[in-house]
Parts: sequence; C-alpha cells; structure tokens
Amino acid sequence: MRVTERDVERVPPGNLRVPRRDFGVLWAAAEQRSELQGAEGVTDYAAGGVAITCRWLARATVDGPGGRRRLAHTPITRSARLAQEELIEAEYLAAETLAARSAPPQWLASRPGYLAAVCTTLRWAWRGSGAAPTWGPS
Repeated sequence: MRVTERDVERVPPGNLRVPRRDFGVLWAAAEQRSELQGAEGVTDYAAGGVAITCRWLARATVDGPGGRRRLAHTPITRSARLAQEELIEAEYLAAETLAARSAPPQWLASRPGYLAAVCTTLRWAWRGSGAAPTWGPS
C-alpha cells in the first residue's frame, strides 16, 4: 500500500497520541519495507505488523478477496470493526495479554516479530509511550 498525505490527514485525531506526521512517516516506512522485502521473497513480519496496525488505526481500506476494497482488520483479534478509541484500547490490551503469555497462539508463533511489532506500535501510537517501532537493516 502506498501511503499518501491524504491517507495520513484522514486519520481520526482521537486514534493517535503521537504527531500525525510522525505516524505517517512510520506507516509509509513500514509499507515500503514490507513491499521491498516481499519483492525479494522475504516475509518481514515485524514491518508487516507495524503496517497492518497503522492501516487499522488510520481506518485505511485495503484489497480484500476478489479485489474488493474493505476496511483494514484489527491486527490481533482480526475483526473488521472500525478503529475507534474504545476498540483501540481493547485491541491494545489483547495484544499485551498475548505478549505476556508463555506460549502465543500458533498463528502468532509462526509469525516471528509480528506480535512485538503490534504491541510496540499500539504502545507508541495509541498510548503515546515508548519509542516508535524499528526493524533491522534490509
């Protein structure tokens, strides 16, 4: 997904606790990283986790089955519900709860770095605490 200024401007103000510009820079970088890694046949679950979380927070539309556009799903509970303050908090708590478990569900265990990326993104963008997510060099 190519992130435009319009995409960033449309993020509801209540969905972020960080400057909109900083959020947009992170989102665009995660999308670019995912695309570049994918073109090389590499699945970067950390960058993907950041991108998916940002899409949902931004209420972005994505390509769905059959080429139909749909709202981005939540990154952990995989719900099609629109990102709003109460649901963002619930998704954040669900992510942190899974991260605290000794063994994550199989779908998360098979995606190294994904859960940590989602937690870090929500902690930074939603809670306004900690540093923005990062990933290693390409």
